[in-house]
Amino acid sequence: MELRTVNVIRYVTPLREGGSLPAIVEADDGFLYVLKFRGAGQGRKALISEIIGGELARSMGLRVPEIVFMNLDDSFAQTEPDEEIQDLLRFSVGLNLGLHYLSGSLTFDPLATEVDALEASLIVLLDSIITNIDRTVKNTNLLYWNREIWLIDHGASLYFHHNWDSWEDHRQRTFPLVKDHVLLSRALALDQAASMIKETVTVENIREIIALVPDDFLADGEERSVYEKVLLARLQNLDALVEEAKKASYGSI
Repeated sequence: MELRTVNVIRYVTPLREGGSLPAIVEADDGFLYVLKFRGAGQGRKALISEIIGGELARSMGLRVPEIVFMNLDDSFAQTEPDEEIQDLLRFSVGLNLGLHYLSGSLTFDPLATEVDALEASLIVLLDSIITNIDRTVKNTNLLYWNREIWLIDHGASLYFHHNWDSWEDHRQRTFPLVKDHVLLSRALALDQAASMIKETVTVENIREIIALVPDDFLADGEERSVYEKVLLARLQNLDALVEEAKKASYGSI
């Protein structure tokens, strides 16, 4: 398991969504990507969450745009007239993260789009495992492309890494915010989804995903082992996450 590395050759346009100012860029492989900057918002921690959340979703059989590492040089900051974007580019020189741009995709509309019960259940449990607080009706972080649902933007997940002093507490915690999940009412196959996750997501799989995170994104060598311990503990606690999602679903009826 590995992620490709490409070089940014053209800054196309900013995506003025949220506070992170991602951008559409062209890479030297000829494709367009949504570039997530290391110098934005939560910085490298958001990129770590993108890697782990996105590749864990992929290992569950969910659709995620290809994730690549993107090298950004200092020439773009020198020619950018917008001061805010100029600073963002300057602080992000080096290795960043990109997701393949799904041209023509639409923002997922929960009122207009059918969702398979198993797929919805897998997504709900994925977000419970990675504590993704950002998959709500107000901000679904789901795209509809080629008649399929694609998952994007996991930067707000794994929020334990914003306070390393309390990371151990997160191993056995459930995820009460699942009550706000945009797909909770469609997640009618939680037990089946949990069985699939237990079969497909292994200890080795988790270690391979965490190994994708570059040393450059980590503050020290201990963090990698912490991500592994937290994720493995939350997977072992999957039955409790299922029960919590069921109760939240009943409460929303």
